Amino acid sequence: MLSKIDNAFLFQEKALGLRAYRQQVLAGNIANADTPNYKARDFEFATALNAAVAGRSSGGVPMAATAPGHIRSGVEHGLANLMYRTPTQASVDGNTVEMHHQRSQFSENAIRYEAGLTFITGRIKTMLSAIQGQ
Repeated sequence: MLSKIDNAFLFQEKALGLRAYRQQVLAGNIANADTPNYKARDFEFATALNAAVAGRSSGGVPMAATAPGHIRSGVEHGLANLMYRTPTQASVDGNTVEMHHQRSQFSENAIRYEAGLTFITGRIKTMLSAIQGQ
């Protein structure tokens, strides 16, 4: 019985995890808007969600190991394949963060995250109501 409930929420769990991870990536881009030569990063949400649902995602955020002495985590792949954004207008300092684009993506992602939470809350309320016989 619990496995059926777990399977019912698996898709939303993966989607919310990816949305939270994307918020972190976009926030990092916004925080580095004035950093010279910073390259904005993002990922294709639909592709990452399909991979996560198919079981090709490790479920964790990878640790950066920038030196040979760093301890590696058990996570081989991150939640999503981060890619560099191609800017529509080049900047003098080499920074590819375009604030108008980052802000709109950040806001859209936050709204979709809230919508996912609302959906899950509704499903839980429906299940509780069915369990209580109402």
